[in-house]
Amino acid sequence: MRADHKTIDTQALQNLVNRKWDQEITPALSEYIKIPAKSPAFDAQWAEHGYIDRVVHDAVAWVKAQQIQGLQIEVVRLSKPDGSPRTPVIYFEVAAYQSAATQTILMYGHLDKQPEFSGWSAGLGPWLPKIVDDKLYGRGGADDGYAIYASAAIVKVLQQLGASHPRVVGVIETCEESGSTDLPAYLDALKERMGDVGMVVCLDSGAGNYDQLWMTNSLRGMAAGVLRVEVLTQGIHSGDASGVVPSSMRVMRQLLDRLEDSQTGQLKPAVFQCEIPAKRMQEAQAAARILGDGMLKRYPWAQGADGSPVHPVTTDLVQALLNRTWGATLSVTGADGLPALGSAGNVLRPHTALKLSLRLPPVVNAQDAVRQVKTLLEENTPYNAKVTFAPELPANGWNLPDYQPWLDQALQQASQTHYGAPCAFIGQGGTIPLINMLQTNFPAAQMLVCGVLGPNSNAHGPDEFLHLPYARKLTASVAQVIAMHP
Repeated sequence: MRADHKTIDTQALQNLVNRKWDQEITPALSEYIKIPAKSPAFDAQWAEHGYIDRVVHDAVAWVKAQQIQGLQIEVVRLSKPDGSPRTPVIYFEVAAYQSAATQTILMYGHLDKQPEFSGWSAGLGPWLPKIVDDKLYGRGGADDGYAIYASAAIVKVLQQLGASHPRVVGVIETCEESGSTDLPAYLDALKERMGDVGMVVCLDSGAGNYDQLWMTNSLRGMAAGVLRVEVLTQGIHSGDASGVVPSSMRVMRQLLDRLEDSQTGQLKPAVFQCEIPAKRMQEAQAAARILGDGMLKRYPWAQGADGSPVHPVTTDLVQALLNRTWGATLSVTGADGLPALGSAGNVLRPHTALKLSLRLPPVVNAQDAVRQVKTLLEENTPYNAKVTFAPELPANGWNLPDYQPWLDQALQQASQTHYGAPCAFIGQGGTIPLINMLQTNFPAAQMLVCGVLGPNSNAHGPDEFLHLPYARKLTASVAQVIAMHP
């Protein structure tokens, strides 16, 4: 018997989802965490090692075992122009179930992982799945290996309840942590098969807290690269050279001053500036009221000079949110040419290289920013030093288009049903290049960008965890929204 989507038994839905998570998804994710399926940017020999192929095989087998009515699933493999393999993509289709909807829902996720990182707590590790206080620790579970399992579970439980759903397709890539460089080729190859995509569900984002459903309303762009300063062909005794040969670090400091006001952290070039939309301002104000000063306390602050924690850039909660989501910022994420302290002699070093990470406001064009940064840093260099800026592939940010009224209503109902609190909106300071790609490929689609990466979940760093209660409720909430699709 078909259950009308407006009267779906939401308690039965949550119960089925809970059972699926407890009995099937969590064990599968625990096995997934054990596999070091690092993204190609961190494992150049990914094809030879076979870890990515293994997690793909396991995920496909799990989805097939769900016995979803109308399911077709395959692993798609394309090659690069030079003949080398691209990372594989899982593609699945599920025919519409008791629905006359003509549009398709696209569900996205990825299975590749960030590298190990250091500093994991005792008893925890990147490839060691462990549940502590209802949190599943280990690399990749939350970011975002759970997505394919949750996506398949959503479709399965809707069918079990007799609730209708439109045609659903899934694209699960294995190159996201490397900037989704292989994804455009797959989108081109699969676009005709995907059909008329009316909604995209991406389970690869974050949450402001674990108390309600959160939708991502913006993502910052990224312009990264390596800035290298050379002053000598080899190191020279600092007593001999200093005062005559300019320090490569001093040159570096002057170049960084062209980019950033070191007193405020503001980036100087006009290309990094934009006006924040009024709706995003209102949503930031609402998020600040919900989160309070917990949004500042979530960070692992060091003990400061007077024994109290290091101070944040601002204690204005709204401004802090806007800085994190619409502000342009510079971070130095790596260095070369600097010996370890234990082997640092009295030598004026021949070069200094820093890896720069420039976060861009969501609507700033990353390609334009990279071009201007390169010109700014390489022209008229101090002391005629040899300066090069080698950019990585830039990535544009994203700003959420307005939702249709039915979707706004469905999100609020789902959040109230499963969390007992309203749905809220928050920008993410990170970059998910694929979101802009998907929006460009499907410009009329409604974008549900959400995820389980809430406070302290620490994707990419030590002690990454998946908050299991939140994941169960998120899965049920997305299922309820899909059941309400007109």
